[in-house]
Amino acid sequence: MPIDATKVESPGWWLQRLGKKMLDERKDSVDEDGEVEPGLDTLRKYAEGKVPLPSVPGLDPAEVAEWMRDARTNWVSLVLDSPVERLGVDGFRFGSSGGERAKADEDAQRIWRENHMKADSGLVHYGAAAQRRAFVLVERDDAGRPRLTHETPRQVAVEHAQGNRRELAAGLKLWRDDWTGNTRAKLWLPGSEHDFVTKTDAPVFGGRSATLRSWDAFQLPNSDDGQSVNSLGVVPLVPFINRRNRRLAGFAEHEDVLRIQNRINLSLIMLIGAMKYGAFRQRWAAGLEVDEDPVTGAKIQPFQLDIRKLWTVDNPEAKFGEFAATDLVPYVRSVESAVQDLAAISRTPPHYIIGAVVNVSGDALKAAETGLVAKVRDRQDELGEGWEAVMRLAFRVLGDEKKADAWDLETVWRDPESRTVSELADAAVKKGSAGVPWRQRMEDMGYTPSQISRMEIDRAADALNAAPAEDEKRSSMEAGRRRFMDKHSKPVIGRDDVPDAA
Repeated sequence: MPIDATKVESPGWWLQRLGKKMLDERKDSVDEDGEVEPGLDTLRKYAEGKVPLPSVPGLDPAEVAEWMRDARTNWVSLVLDSPVERLGVDGFRFGSSGGERAKADEDAQRIWRENHMKADSGLVHYGAAAQRRAFVLVERDDAGRPRLTHETPRQVAVEHAQGNRRELAAGLKLWRDDWTGNTRAKLWLPGSEHDFVTKTDAPVFGGRSATLRSWDAFQLPNSDDGQSVNSLGVVPLVPFINRRNRRLAGFAEHEDVLRIQNRINLSLIMLIGAMKYGAFRQRWAAGLEVDEDPVTGAKIQPFQLDIRKLWTVDNPEAKFGEFAATDLVPYVRSVESAVQDLAAISRTPPHYIIGAVVNVSGDALKAAETGLVAKVRDRQDELGEGWEAVMRLAFRVLGDEKKADAWDLETVWRDPESRTVSELADAAVKKGSAGVPWRQRMEDMGYTPSQISRMEIDRAADALNAAPAEDEKRSSMEAGRRRFMDKHSKPVIGRDDVPDAA
């Protein structure tokens, strides 16, 4: 039965609207200024180093396609990897005091670990950086525990409530079922969930059609029309949007250096072309008698380039020479200039680009990483809000409304700065002298909440084991002091005990 898409905000209307939005975003588009805005497919190709080959005047693309591919160098991978590798979530922290806080922290750590998010969180961070945004889907598994999964914008689209960008009105996931060859879709609304299926592997959404003829409701075990109740009461998708200050829908980390990457590739192709065609200097000869082919009448090449042969002629007036070699320095400088522009715009440290560090102090390296560290801290603020929303949804799955509504939940990030162990230890000692609590000092040193909790238990055990030995030593010293005083002390004569002189 075709899906009705005429009624606004009906399941069919949302399926068509979000499905079209998702598929359109994969392709390049033209904005109001006539500039080409790259789609998700283009962004992914640049991230993987599959940059389109430029056209070079005078060269046949089919003839030189192979060595032109070798000339491509993926510099945007550094732009993506350098901030993502410093985005590490160590855990979560609640603001409540006492044992209740420790229990809440431990519950959050369990949810994080049992969903393998120590590894999968990196997929979310990289996906947001490379594809403008990423999503985390929060569901209830068969055991009633929260299940967190990373989702990409190529398969997920959401729509915010009108006038409120923090509340989702609907969310759609579209994927291919490899077992059956069909395409599946799942729609989440605040009060209900809807499953759809189509037999085509390349669905198309017109945007204005009254019915979706190729789609049908997917029969669930407890529902024939593919509809079920959304027990969470909210759309269980959390968007992680990268660089909302550039574009509310997200802006990829490498999106503003794509043209610089094209310029680098063109300069490299020119450089390799000059090296390829200028490796052997062109030679010339004058005053030679050149024989002709008796059949075709074409001139016969008198000499063949060979390192093992010597050229000789009978005419003493003949002259030989060679043209100057191609100067490669301008090409090299063109590549270096473009790479420097890429590093400056993306705030990638110079020693990441150069790949060699000579006679540079630690302070100089830290100064060079200032821009990258500032960028990472800015991303931590953006992504941290998303992870806190994910944990609140996870506690809602468990039915713990108190933790689900705890707005003092905080994401604990790994320090993005490069510090030595001695620097961290010295800072911890000074912070201890200033009255900073022990647990906070351990967090500043980079230990995870799980490690700190284990160390607290070990500290208590060490103190308990050391207490009897200290008491016994103290008692032994006190007994020795008494024996010494009894043996060597002399009576003191007071004034009243002095006999009269008479």
